[in-house]
Amino acid sequence: MTAFINHFVYEFKTGLRNPTLMLMNYLFPLGFYAMMGAVMIPINPGFADVLIPAIVIVAVMVSTLLGLPGPLVEAREAGIFRSYKINGVPALSILSIPALSTIFHALIVSTIIALTGGPLFKGAVPSSWPNFIFVTLLAGFTFGSIGALIGVIATGSRSTVLWSQIIFLPSMLVGGLMMPLSFLPESIRPLSGLLPTTYAMQAYQGLAYTQDTILDPGISVLVLAASGILAFALSVYLFNWDSQNRSRRAHPLLALLSWIPYIAGIFLA
Repeated sequence: MTAFINHFVYEFKTGLRNPTLMLMNYLFPLGFYAMMGAVMIPINPGFADVLIPAIVIVAVMVSTLLGLPGPLVEAREAGIFRSYKINGVPALSILSIPALSTIFHALIVSTIIALTGGPLFKGAVPSSWPNFIFVTLLAGFTFGSIGALIGVIATGSRSTVLWSQIIFLPSMLVGGLMMPLSFLPESIRPLSGLLPTTYAMQAYQGLAYTQDTILDPGISVLVLAASGILAFALSVYLFNWDSQNRSRRAHPLLALLSWIPYIAGIFLA
């Protein structure tokens, strides 16, 4: 347990000292939050209703999808994981500690957004703070697991950007963040159903804000939880200790199994 805590503290401090991680964990999310609050709400006052949950999800996505995979790939390419293996560090710890530290950074930013969104930008505050905290933790776990999985299957730093953007960009456009799910054309709804942000926003609106939702918030929670568990389990199973080792337990495309809950969600919700 002491080794786990020391490793966690080291990873957490790295997130503060590394300029790239500092950008992804704090500067980018908080800068985006300030811009959206100062610019978007005067243009579209209705955005104040979803400002806090939407920007919290963006902060979590930036930290986990854009910030987490790169260091995992760099450590593997530098042979750091090989030295961990020699010293008996399990793959579970190698993946869980960076994911937990990244999620912890995202939760700090989420707390700042949740507490200042109302006073600064007149954003709607949750009617149920316990449910808001629950959904935020669940979203952090889900996106953290996906980020770890991307770091495992990516063959290099460039491919981490590709895999991350395949999820990040559609989530920003049709994932229910910038515009409500009800505003999307019927032809786009199936695509939005393949994105974690859609279920996270529906869970926030249904559970934390007690609003009517298009998707059942209970099913949204189950989809996020199932995806997070699958993604993390697959990241451990597909983990490769050394970039020079070309033999794998299974093909990286097996990672697509983590998207089964979202496909099921399209038909269940």
